[in-house]
Amino acid sequence: MAKLSSLPQRLGPAVSKLKQAPRDEISRTRMRDATQPWRAWYKTERWRKLRLTILERDLFTCQQTGVMLIGKYPANDSPVVDHKVPHHGDPVLFWDERNLQAVAKGWHDATKQSLERRGLA
Repeated sequence: MAKLSSLPQRLGPAVSKLKQAPRDEISRTRMRDATQPWRAWYKTERWRKLRLTILERDLFTCQQTGVMLIGKYPANDSPVVDHKVPHHGDPVLFWDERNLQAVAKGWHDATKQSLERRGLA
């Protein structure tokens, strides 16, 4: 009887490439965004105050799922302040309270990112 490790792979390397493709795309996007000057805006006191204002306005409730945002990062129910319309470095869109919403990290990292990658958000 042949050992399992000696049997040829039926699906081959194409399967591993399919599994890695989205992660490679995500990595490229993150690397590109990391070099953008607007990334520093997230580290300012102005952003921290605005973020708290939005979370309080939205009563620490995800505006997409209704989940209470009571978790501590990196929990799926931890709070994220999301730009409804991606700002792409536009300061007007970045700082506009009407363009911000409180959402759950789980929703933001899965659904919202998927929508953005497909150009639907």
